[in-house]
Amino acid sequence: MEGMIRRLLDWGGYAGLGVLVVAAILPFLRPEWMRFRWTLVAAGVLLVLASLLARIDNFRGLVGRRTMRYGVNTAVAVAFVLGATVVVQALSFRHSARLDLTENKRFSLSPQTVQLLGGLKTEVNAVAFYRSDQPGKRVAEDLLKQYARYSNGKLTWKSVDPDREPGLARRYGVESYGTIVLETKAKSEKVLDAEEEKLTNGLVKVTREGKRVVYVVQGHGEPELGNTDRPGFSEAKSAMEKANYDVKPLVLARAGKVPDDSVVVILAGPRNDLFPPELEAIDGYLGRGGKVLAMANPFQNEGLKKYLVKYGFQLDDDLVVEQNPIGRLFGIGPEVPIVQQYESHPITRDMSGISTLFPLTRSITALKTPPKGVNVQGLARTSAESWGETNRADLQRGVAQPDAQDLKGPLTVAAVATFDKARMVVYGTSNIAANQFLNIQGNRDFFLNTVSWLAEEEDQISIRPKDVKQTPVFMSSNQAQAVFLLPVVVLPALVLVGGIVAVVRRRAAN
Repeated sequence: MEGMIRRLLDWGGYAGLGVLVVAAILPFLRPEWMRFRWTLVAAGVLLVLASLLARIDNFRGLVGRRTMRYGVNTAVAVAFVLGATVVVQALSFRHSARLDLTENKRFSLSPQTVQLLGGLKTEVNAVAFYRSDQPGKRVAEDLLKQYARYSNGKLTWKSVDPDREPGLARRYGVESYGTIVLETKAKSEKVLDAEEEKLTNGLVKVTREGKRVVYVVQGHGEPELGNTDRPGFSEAKSAMEKANYDVKPLVLARAGKVPDDSVVVILAGPRNDLFPPELEAIDGYLGRGGKVLAMANPFQNEGLKKYLVKYGFQLDDDLVVEQNPIGRLFGIGPEVPIVQQYESHPITRDMSGISTLFPLTRSITALKTPPKGVNVQGLARTSAESWGETNRADLQRGVAQPDAQDLKGPLTVAAVATFDKARMVVYGTSNIAANQFLNIQGNRDFFLNTVSWLAEEEDQISIRPKDVKQTPVFMSSNQAQAVFLLPVVVLPALVLVGGIVAVVRRRAAN
């Protein structure tokens, strides 16, 4: 009987070691079972201790022997290493840190996402529906961990296998693997790809009350919202929709007024003048605290130029030209000034060190004596190497040079005015938001920051998530040959030669 119990305890010791191994690799096998990890550790330790105590008589005779002393020293060293490992893991669990060395910070959250998470006022629950062996599951879980880390406890998440919990998948209406559901007490939103931009936009949708409408005035030669060509505005429309705005065209001549549900009205570079009743409708909208973004291209729309004077803006009759070596480096002509200087304002607060392009822009001058109650401020300025060319004939011949009548840089190409509760931003060009230029450098951030500030949603003003950028390694033929030869030929040859030398020396010694 005693022998049977001892054998059971022996097997219990082996089982305990097996349980400890399972506890060690549990995070890699079943992350969702992490709550059972310390229970397994405790069970494994108890089984091993019980097995050792059953054999205590066998160890008494070893006390004092040299092998016993070596064994004890080894055991102490192993215990020290294990203890240090446990302490490091505990500290890393509570005080984790990340260092992202990729070129475009592809593994770090953007400032906008961090800002949004830090300002969450409602609790959000995220459920990621992934198969256990599905590619991308680990990426999604890592992304959700980062979101939870910056949310101050407002965002919680879990990963679910829809094949094992089909009832939960049906409850959320999940029909495809890789779906992430974001939910609050009031609403829910499905995100079909584990990408930061889509997840952040989904978070905006579930934490905002309803959509906000942005109207884009049409009917005067403005770029069309649905036009996907280079001068079109389809990319700008899509960018605003991803930021949870409902974007609609507005024909003022037919509507007669700006709709009451408008949060922003955009004049996207009209080629022809607006009719007086249309300008009166915009005046009425501003009079009740409206918000307007006006883009006025060079050498056109004299009526809009006269209209903006009443709000403190003077549109200069010029085309800003800049002989910038940085532009030549990127293959950009002098008619596309690169802006790197910004005035202090909520729209530009996170634009430091980021370039924007203002293609074919005119300069904007604030009136020396603005209308009563109107405060005008510049937003973006060109470099000192720029000037405002006023000679259109020279521009057409491509021989423009700064003259005495031309304004000298730096020149303001975007400005803002506030009066009562109304807000207005003026760009010297509409091309910054055209399909051709919107997604270049900081143009998209500058445009969306403008819309967010006008809509009084300052918490959305920041630098947006960037597209994942592949960074391939390009090698010459010699480099590629070296990369092949080193691990495949040289290192194995060295090992082989070393082995032959060792064998020859051993035989010579004998």
